[in-house]
Amino acid sequence: MPLNRSKLVEIVQNIPAFPQSVNQVIAMTSNAMCPPKKLVQVIERDPILTMKVLKLVNSAFFGLSKEVTSVQHSVVYVGLNTVKNVAISVAMSGVLPETNDAGLDMDAYWKDSLAVGVIAKMLAEQRKIPPNETADYFVAGLLHNIGKVLFAHYFPAEYKEVLGITEEKRIPLHKVEKKLLGLDHCQLGGLLAKEWQLPENLRGVIRHHHTMVKDYGDNKLLVAIIAASQLNHYINGSVGVLPQLPKQVEDYLGAPLIDVADSLENLEREVDKAQAFIDVN
Repeated sequence: MPLNRSKLVEIVQNIPAFPQSVNQVIAMTSNAMCPPKKLVQVIERDPILTMKVLKLVNSAFFGLSKEVTSVQHSVVYVGLNTVKNVAISVAMSGVLPETNDAGLDMDAYWKDSLAVGVIAKMLAEQRKIPPNETADYFVAGLLHNIGKVLFAHYFPAEYKEVLGITEEKRIPLHKVEKKLLGLDHCQLGGLLAKEWQLPENLRGVIRHHHTMVKDYGDNKLLVAIIAASQLNHYINGSVGVLPQLPKQVEDYLGAPLIDVADSLENLEREVDKAQAFIDVN
């Protein structure tokens, strides 16, 4: 039976909000002319956020040659945009429910999300995307499937059935969700992304990464995440690889999945490094 939409909206509205400091970071960095000094001041007023940002910036994921001891230095070494994305990812993974009775394996969920984020970042680097922008690709991959966690935590009985059918019949998860629950994890995640006023391009990724249309407009990040997700499915041999990718996704990849997958050197090692984003919470 489809879920009650008004109840879904109520649940989304009652999920703990981001810390005020993170909301300020998101609002400030939506302006390309945001003064770095003001962003640093906002983060440093939140000691917990400061600690987590520094821990991540100093992790193997960024591979800096020297330890960074202040948020100001973090902005200098990894860039304003990267610090913004670190703050968003820390906040999001910190407030999402950690347990569920639906049988959704949270370790596998985060590993899959990290893999998509790392693949998206690696593809962006191959395509010479400026270093200060590649963090957008990682955080989009990390957070694109948040709707699954909400389903599993708040509707465990219904979602357990969804997961069972998906595994037994090898049908893509979002299609079973749509049929049994009335909406899929993209739509539910999109409600949360809107409620939390995430950047528009990130909202688009969360809401539309299973919307296989002919034209994705100007959201290049969405195209990249769909490409990364398809590669991840292909590499793991899991349900989800499309027989024919949308043209924009094909153009972005520039080669068959098997060839692009072979170009992703040290993928497993990079995913292990990215685990720091989960461990920090």
